Order: sequence, then C-alpha cells, then structure tokens
Amino acid sequence: MDRTKRQARLAGLLYLLASIPAPIGLIYVPNKLIVLNDATATANHIRASESLLRLGIASELFGSVMFILVVVALYRLFKAVNETHALAMMILILVSIPVSLLSVVNEVAALILVSGADFLSVFDKNQLDALAYLFMRLHSRTILVAEIFWGLWLFPFGILVIRSRFIPRLLGYLLFLAALGYLASSVTFLLLPGYGPVVDTFATKLTLCELPIILWLLIWGAKDQHDQTTDPAAA
Repeated sequence: MDRTKRQARLAGLLYLLASIPAPIGLIYVPNKLIVLNDATATANHIRASESLLRLGIASELFGSVMFILVVVALYRLFKAVNETHALAMMILILVSIPVSLLSVVNEVAALILVSGADFLSVFDKNQLDALAYLFMRLHSRTILVAEIFWGLWLFPFGILVIRSRFIPRLLGYLLFLAALGYLASSVTFLLLPGYGPVVDTFATKLTLCELPIILWLLIWGAKDQHDQTTDPAAA
C-alpha cells in the first residue's frame, strides 16, 4: 500500500476516534443535566447523576488528547503539500486543546460544589446550587471559545486538501463550510446571544460538512502517489 494512503488512513482512524466522544460530552450530558435558568434543578440533576457528568468529563478529556495525535498525523500527511499551511493547521487546533481542557475544570468544580464536602459548609445550599450552575454554564461558554479555533484550523486544512491532489478537492471546500458553521455559532452566542439559537440552527448543519473528510481518510485514504504528477504550485 502507498505510504501516503497508509498515513491518510491512520489520520482518518485517529480523527474518528477523537470525534466519537464529542456528542456525549458536549451535547448529551449538558442537555441531560442543565435546566436553563434553574440552578436548583441543575444541581439536583448533578447530584443524582454524578456518574453521567464524570462520563462527559472523561469523553472530553479523551477527545482532547486524541486530537493531539490527529493533528500530528495530518501534519505528517500534508507537510509535503505546503509546510506553512500544515503548520498553521496544527497550531490552530493545538491552541483549542488547553481551552477545551479548561472547560472540563469547570465541570469538575460543579461536581465538587454538589459533593457535600465539609469545607463547603460555610455556604448554604442555594449558594452552592447557584455556583454549580454557574460553573456548568461557564463550561458551555468556554467551549464556545474553543469553537473559534475548531473553525479556524479547518481553513488551512481545507486549502491543503484542495492542493494535495491525492484527496478530492470537494472535501476541502466542505471544510470551509464547516469552518464557517463553527465560527458563526461561536461568535453569535458570545457577542449576540439573542440571535444564537437562530444562527445555531443553520450553523450546526454546516459543521456536519467536516464528516466527509473523516470518512474519506478512513475508508479510501488517498490516491496512489505513483499515479500523481508533481504540482509545482503545491510545493
């Protein structure tokens, strides 16, 4: 098997493994635990389902660590196409990882606040519930900051796909659409929250345009390089 195809399939496998836990930690768990504008109900959900929140924390930690391996594999795959764009791709996604890990700290804080630990006895239950709710909401807002970089890294990634000649160009243009989806959702919720739900309805659909590149890399990898001619513009 061609070396580039092997590297592409490895990148696709890592990409898939890193992406699978995301819906659990970022969508399913928050939707199950957070009751909007109701700190008491949210805190009670956390107390009753601590294991669920810990599952969400574990899934986010796993995804963040795996994405380090993903971007290293993609950098090795595309470095020969354009090293500058490959480096920009790698830096932008790596910047998002500590931000994502910081969001997990907020969830850990919420768990501590509902734990009933003795050192928290200086606070009454309503205060602890409010603080737990605050940290859960901070988790969501921190993820929105990370989403900015989840969008930005897809632009150099898309350029590399388009210029590579061993992956269909269409997948590169789809990455641009996914990038716009992440950025539109994040920026709107952070700066114009009143419009967030409306924009997110359309933006979420755009982010799904990231899925085809994962499947292509995993299943087909890349075209055999002995069939490709050197593209001076891609060097």
